[in-house]
Amino acid sequence: MMASYAKIDRFNFVPVYLPGLCPCRHDLSSKTLAFCKFSSKLKLTLTCDALVRVPRDRRFIAYRDCRILTAVARAQPNQIDEGEAEGLSPEVDRGLNSENTEVDAEMARNENLASERQQRGSQLKKRIVSGIGIGVCSAGVVLAGGWVFSVALAAAVFVGAREYFELVRSRGIAMGMTPPPRYVSRVCSVICALMPILTLYFGHIDISVTSAAFVVAMALLLQRGNPRFAQLSSTIFGLFYCGYLPCFWVKLRCGLAVPALNNRTSWPILLGGRAHWTVGLVATLISFSSIIASDTYAFLGGKIFGRTPLTNISPKKTWEGAIAGLGGCIVTVLILSKILNWPTTLPSAAAFGLLNFVGSLFGDLIESMIKRDAGVKDSGSLIPGHGGILDRVDSYMFTGALSYSFIKIFLPLYRV
Repeated sequence: MMASYAKIDRFNFVPVYLPGLCPCRHDLSSKTLAFCKFSSKLKLTLTCDALVRVPRDRRFIAYRDCRILTAVARAQPNQIDEGEAEGLSPEVDRGLNSENTEVDAEMARNENLASERQQRGSQLKKRIVSGIGIGVCSAGVVLAGGWVFSVALAAAVFVGAREYFELVRSRGIAMGMTPPPRYVSRVCSVICALMPILTLYFGHIDISVTSAAFVVAMALLLQRGNPRFAQLSSTIFGLFYCGYLPCFWVKLRCGLAVPALNNRTSWPILLGGRAHWTVGLVATLISFSSIIASDTYAFLGGKIFGRTPLTNISPKKTWEGAIAGLGGCIVTVLILSKILNWPTTLPSAAAFGLLNFVGSLFGDLIESMIKRDAGVKDSGSLIPGHGGILDRVDSYMFTGALSYSFIKIFLPLYRV
């Protein structure tokens, strides 16, 4: 017969042997269960493969082949005691105990699986919502350009620099080297945040980076105690990684003011009109879009086809995922180049896509190497579902410098 369910409330769980109560006049096995009222609260759900009978005197008898699904008992100690089960043979008691143990283990496994699925679903929702929010804000900042773009980049650089120096001071890295003092780390974070603004104002960053490196080196040499080379190397790399490299995005977005559209297409005034669409804006939008496409296609390709590990630095990355990311990156650049009419030739667009993919991949691997040595999974917890700032912008670190060099050197060299 179909499985039937019965819910019992305010009954006591008492295993007893009640011969003569079976309507089919067969002997009951040791699995016969009786529930008597007037005791502690007990909520129980049964699924039965045999007849279930509830007499009018509110005694419940469940015959053999009954299986307990869920049991939640709310009782004070001593309300359900062993005295109520007196008269049972040791064999019956052991059988009941073993069956209850198996049921409890199965319930625990089911609860763990449900909890893991719920956590994964919640994490995925957070990632999607955060990703959409970051994408919309980034698109608005890129379209605005100028001071808006530079200040937003400076804020991200400051948070990223703080995360970098916290990684340097973490247990995994600090066990093998001496981290820089905290006041040096804080000063370097401020200097890194000022670099994008100085780049917008002066148009170049050579003098500011050199001056910052000199000041930091002098501060480390004049500190109390015994200065170490590890302190200098980690600090100078922080200035380069968190301050110098992001400045190329300012040079790319705000420094290349040549009109990019090669036709007479009219653009809406709300988007800045035709004059607003410069080479810097189009190149920045294409670079950002290609990096997003590279990460997305690499993730999907690795999930579906991933078999061969790419490197020991990041075990989850595979050659199949990298190939899928490369294809998605190049295709995205080709499509956007046709829409925005830049770059003007197919080979130059494909080369631009290849360059963005290489910069994105190696930027991700370098940040993974830093986190691996630090012994952490994420660089921070600022962005829900994504981790820290460095976890989101690692693919953009080297891409800005490569894109700017491609436009300033490669394209004029081949007259494209």
